[in-house]
Amino acid sequence: MNALELKKDIRGLSLDELKTIFVNNGDKEFRAKQVYEWLWKKSARTFDEMTNLSIHTRELLNTHFVINAVTIDNLQVSKDRTIKNAFKLYDGKIVEGVLIPSNSRMTACISSQVGCSLTCKFCATGRLERLRNLNADEIYDQVVLIKKQAEDKYNTNLTNIVYMGMGEPLLNYKNVMDSILKITSPEGLNMSPQRITVSTAGVAKMIKKLGDDAVKFNLALSLHAANDEKRNKIMPINETNTLEVLAEALKYFYEKTKTRVTYEYIVFKDFNDTLNDAMELADFCKHIPCKLNIIEYNPIENGEFQQTTEERLDAFVNYLESKKIIVNVRRSRGKDIDAACGQLANKNKS
Repeated sequence: MNALELKKDIRGLSLDELKTIFVNNGDKEFRAKQVYEWLWKKSARTFDEMTNLSIHTRELLNTHFVINAVTIDNLQVSKDRTIKNAFKLYDGKIVEGVLIPSNSRMTACISSQVGCSLTCKFCATGRLERLRNLNADEIYDQVVLIKKQAEDKYNTNLTNIVYMGMGEPLLNYKNVMDSILKITSPEGLNMSPQRITVSTAGVAKMIKKLGDDAVKFNLALSLHAANDEKRNKIMPINETNTLEVLAEALKYFYEKTKTRVTYEYIVFKDFNDTLNDAMELADFCKHIPCKLNIIEYNPIENGEFQQTTEERLDAFVNYLESKKIIVNVRRSRGKDIDAACGQLANKNKS
């Protein structure tokens, strides 16, 4: 190793690259496996935690490498027990992640980008500039920290992970896929990929790539309108990824993976909450086996939308169920601390 080179982020290296480094420094190849296990299975945050390595080896690692561990800069606990975390990254940037407890599950909602480039009209994150993609280790760290939170505060295991925080996961494809590998692999956290859901606003080309990569995790599409005119108004991405293009990509994904897709649909008052809207949605659901999450809208500051009425929501859901569509109505969690769906905007109250 050249002593003059800048310290490298060790978690950016593969196991084979670590092996090469140790062998080139006159050490045993198996040392790399020990370090890799500390990094990804035991989630070590410093080299000094790696107690089965010699002091000399740890000094070598400290000299040439760094672990850019994510830290919790601020946290808020909602009256419904939801916990919102402001995570500080190595360069001082902040992203948010949420622990969502419910009767049957304990879910981590994590971010994939600092900010977002998609400017969806109903989402607070969409008003932020996209500053950069998160690295795989930064995504992994959010899971580790939220998992520990579930164990320490609620004495229960983390059961589910949703990539539904800040950013568009499919526009950070490689790092998202690498993070899922570290979370699901036996050499990592060994969580089931079937407990992971990646949510996209609809990047058709990358949905097809998920199919080509034969992913084992779940896919959710933020739909929110089943006609192009309305979807264009609230989600500019629809102008280049129309419903027809998305339907084709989803069929391709389903043919390759045989995984039922979840459609997420926020109901906005007087915009997409009529029976006609429900009919259009039911038609879109015919393309592939799917289920629907109907989400209540969480108002954002100076937003143009409002929550629909209970009567309209009930009529909307009843129509869809009459068409034999699986429908779950998702009630908001953590609204009082701006932790609910669409509210993540780095606006923390101390």
